[in-house]
Amino acid sequence: MIDKALQSALERAQTYLSKRGELADQTQPSGPLLPTERIRLILGDQLNPSHSWYRSVDPGTLYLIAELKQEIGYVKHHIQKICAFFCAMAGFAKALKTAGHQVLHLTLDDTHAYESLPPLINDLLTFTGANGFEFQRPDEYRLKQQLETMQLPDGVSRTIWESEHFLLPFDELNHYFKADTAHRMETFYRKMRRRYELLMNGDEPEGGQWNYDANNREKLSQQEIEALPEPLCFANDVTDIKARLDKHKVEYFGSYHSALLWPVTRQQGLQLLDYFCQQLLPKFGRFQDAMTCQSETKWSLYHCRLSFAMNAKLLHPKQVIDAAITAYRQADGAITIAQVEGFVRQILGWREYVRGIYWLNMPQYAEKNALNGHRTLPKYFWDGETQMRCMRESLGQSLEYAYGHHIQRLMVIGNFALITGMDPDLVDAWYLGVYIDAIEWVEMPNTRGMSQFADGGLLASKPYAASGNYINKMSDYCANCHYQVKQKTGSKACPFNALYWHFMNEHRDRIARNPRIGMVYRNWDKMSDENRTAILSQAGTYLADLDSL
Repeated sequence: MIDKALQSALERAQTYLSKRGELADQTQPSGPLLPTERIRLILGDQLNPSHSWYRSVDPGTLYLIAELKQEIGYVKHHIQKICAFFCAMAGFAKALKTAGHQVLHLTLDDTHAYESLPPLINDLLTFTGANGFEFQRPDEYRLKQQLETMQLPDGVSRTIWESEHFLLPFDELNHYFKADTAHRMETFYRKMRRRYELLMNGDEPEGGQWNYDANNREKLSQQEIEALPEPLCFANDVTDIKARLDKHKVEYFGSYHSALLWPVTRQQGLQLLDYFCQQLLPKFGRFQDAMTCQSETKWSLYHCRLSFAMNAKLLHPKQVIDAAITAYRQADGAITIAQVEGFVRQILGWREYVRGIYWLNMPQYAEKNALNGHRTLPKYFWDGETQMRCMRESLGQSLEYAYGHHIQRLMVIGNFALITGMDPDLVDAWYLGVYIDAIEWVEMPNTRGMSQFADGGLLASKPYAASGNYINKMSDYCANCHYQVKQKTGSKACPFNALYWHFMNEHRDRIARNPRIGMVYRNWDKMSDENRTAILSQAGTYLADLDSL
């Protein structure tokens, strides 16, 4: 028996479709909906307006966009992340309807009785009499397995389409990646540059270098901080979504803003892309690793903040890359090759690279814990209340905006989780829940691989562990901190220092032979026994009560 809430939603859809048909002077057939030959499911991260599905209007196709309990309950999510996806889904449904497509947009009010997707799909197939169920290949392993293996009513066919989003086709991933094999992004990136002829002079890189990362590690001066541009923010009303979440007792965390600042439509995404290319790209590369806490209104620095729009597929990555390269070519020297190459590398290189690592190693990748991390997350991961200023700023920004740039995620929060030996399952779940752009295919390799080295080196060549010195070098976080960044021991010693050395000592047998780490151990061995013992003792004190830091 079909759920009453869903029945009501279908009746509302029938009324809408009937009125639309009358306006078009069409004769309406009998039945619960216009004749439905097939149902096409659109997931919340498949809002691609350029997909071939939408090139023509087919009256026999019903598009389904649904808010689902299973998608907001598999981890605890930041409220802005839920609101952004639900708002983007509603906008996409409206755009499809305006274009003439049959669309069934279901909210939690309509689907709350369904704990998972398959029963909902089967009820809709049965009710509409559709003989075909179609979907785009999901980008998360759990959804791919669910949709490919779910039982359908007798006589209903299943058709899987490509998402038509990524530059590297899914069927070609195994040409570039091998399961349980270490890969390096730089090698992959160069192949992609040649394949798509981006920033190339024939077979050689434009400017004579493949990678300008060494040019892109500047700390912001006080003058630069004062000149930081204001971020372009939007004001999407999500009060109805918040009310719906509370009505259905959805658990979430993080700060709520009734006017959501993130781009949730293609048009908003294009506005933000243009703003980035014109206002931010000229200095993006130089300061892409920098951090500051001196300007609350300029938290986004020179970053594009387009990852949500791209990961929801509102924007295509090639479109974003082409816009940046066009801006570079038209800038008459105001944008250097180092700025644009650093940006292109993040999308053409890193984004496509982590996707390959994910798919060629799942589902085993989700269980990897090479360094045997086992500790639970301290309470400040959920409230930001810690005496470590770098963590307070990075966690606080993440909780306030559902956003942190890559160095905050990797070298502050991720670094701390790594050197304290936190359980990668818990770290994964936190990153997946807190960040607005976090979808498992991109989050898990970045967290479990790059950040926590839990994959043992499949993605990165070394653990990204660092002492307080790195954070001090790239930010102003250490100024006025409760702890002293230069101290390794004592009640005011920066926790990152002793914890870093404890981590390096604990995992020496595993990583000491790495040529990128050898110098670290030579420095450790030069210390006196007394100093080493004091540092390890200090780390032990901190590890015994991480919540107090």
